[in-house]
Amino acid sequence: MEFGLQMMNHEPARLRDIAQVAEGLGFAFLCVPDHFLYEGPEHQSDPRHPGFDPMLAAAVLAGATTRARIGHLVLCNLFRHPMLTARSLTGLDHLSGGRLVAGLGGGWTEREFTMTGIPFPDVTTRLRMLDEALRCIRGLWTEEQTTFQGEFYRLDGAVHWPKPVQTPHPPILIGGGGKGLLRVAARHADIVNVIVETGRTGYIALGEVAKLTDERFQSRVKFLRDCAREEGRDPGKIQISNVAFTTMLTKSPEETQEKAGMFAPMFGSVEGALRSPNFLIGTPDEMITEIRRRKQTWDIDQTIISFVNEKALRAFGEQVMPHVK
Repeated sequence: MEFGLQMMNHEPARLRDIAQVAEGLGFAFLCVPDHFLYEGPEHQSDPRHPGFDPMLAAAVLAGATTRARIGHLVLCNLFRHPMLTARSLTGLDHLSGGRLVAGLGGGWTEREFTMTGIPFPDVTTRLRMLDEALRCIRGLWTEEQTTFQGEFYRLDGAVHWPKPVQTPHPPILIGGGGKGLLRVAARHADIVNVIVETGRTGYIALGEVAKLTDERFQSRVKFLRDCAREEGRDPGKIQISNVAFTTMLTKSPEETQEKAGMFAPMFGSVEGALRSPNFLIGTPDEMITEIRRRKQTWDIDQTIISFVNEKALRAFGEQVMPHVK
């Protein structure tokens, strides 16, 4: 099992310090999101949450570490032309010595688009745009000149040099939960991070959070692998990633039941909350057991947690990670 850490956009110096602690604990993948506005469930947001450029943040991660892979979970395709995305990610791959994971998605936080005036088409259109952008980026990374005539993007003998350090290109991570997104991922992704569906709603709806159950996660993985097979790819070569947006390390089984009980109404039971892909709650021993279960049942290769505080991070890294292979 590989462990990753998603960090929000802290001040660069703080981000550097967290990255060094995380790498020392054995986290293999360090990533940041890509938002102008950070919005939680049901439109909760803090207008003063730092919003540093994600390329700058990833560069800080690259400079602060020597072993961990770095990248994004995930870049919003609609914020950049694929030529710019390809160039920036190439730079990060060089800066990190070939440690970049290229994370991309179709975009979902509708408020970011309404406040900036950036067009926010329907989810089907966004997914077609993502598919074309990935075709362009892969071409720019692997071809001497790239010509592409699509519905949304056009390249005419486009040149991009240097190429990334990794060949044929950095691994591509795609994040999302809808079947349309998973079809795109089956075509392009090396890693797929399966999360709550947000593409149609334009925000994190608690009703959608509740739908991502243990069983739903498994069915999404099966759907992805079936689509990959239809695309002529080896489904077993696509890594499956799970991000536990809420991670709570408890001191006793009783505290675990208490913490999970806060979310039980959403899932119908405490057990449903404890098995939800959105949460990882328990004592170190309970977490070890649950992560092992997820690895076997969900066929996941990567568990990503969200940074809470350094004390909890160290406890997870020292008491849980070494015991899950």
